[in-house]
Amino acid sequence: MLSEEELLPLSALENLVFCERQASLVQTERLRGENRFTIEGEHLHQNVDTAPGESRPGVYLARALPLRSFRLGVAGRADLVELYPAAAGEPGAVPVPGHEGRFRLYPVEHKRGKPRSPQKDGSHLADAVQLCAQALCLEEMLGATIDEGALFYWQIRRRKPVAFSEDLRALTAACALRLAELLASGRTPPPRYGPKCRSCSLVELCQPRAPERSAARYLERQLAAGREEPA
Repeated sequence: MLSEEELLPLSALENLVFCERQASLVQTERLRGENRFTIEGEHLHQNVDTAPGESRPGVYLARALPLRSFRLGVAGRADLVELYPAAAGEPGAVPVPGHEGRFRLYPVEHKRGKPRSPQKDGSHLADAVQLCAQALCLEEMLGATIDEGALFYWQIRRRKPVAFSEDLRALTAACALRLAELLASGRTPPPRYGPKCRSCSLVELCQPRAPERSAARYLERQLAAGREEPA
């Protein structure tokens, strides 16, 4: 069983699905880049996280809710979890600390841009994996059953419902395992340039178009050059 201190950032799952090198640069090498997208995203999440919890007809809004899953090995916060009062005996509904009765839980993750277009490498699933991980954390913490959540994209001002299918749950668990393996290795994958690199805040630090630099290859060339020099 992992301790609280050993849990990895839940947000790193999004980095991993988008690009394993990005996840390693952020989590292992502690690099941080900024561009217009990251600045707008941080401003958005500050506004969402600091907004007070509130009640609306038929729903209570819980913001910046702490999350953790020992099964996935991650911890983080949910932007927003909507709590819908449930009837007695309704499947999947649970009691929530600080509130009377039982509730159905509906996590909502806020994103700055718009839904990603499908990619062959699966990187467009990064947002859905992050949201599914939040749902799995809530299920583990509260004993709930959560069938669906939503991604709210500010650029289009619309929600995109996400069903937590068995396939998505399995993918999320596999990504959490891969994240732990990658960070435990301490190795950063080599760069691979692609269309998604244009929107990455780490593109200047990553240098995806630069020739691959390998210390081992450099040393091998130097030794070979030394052997070729006349005695």
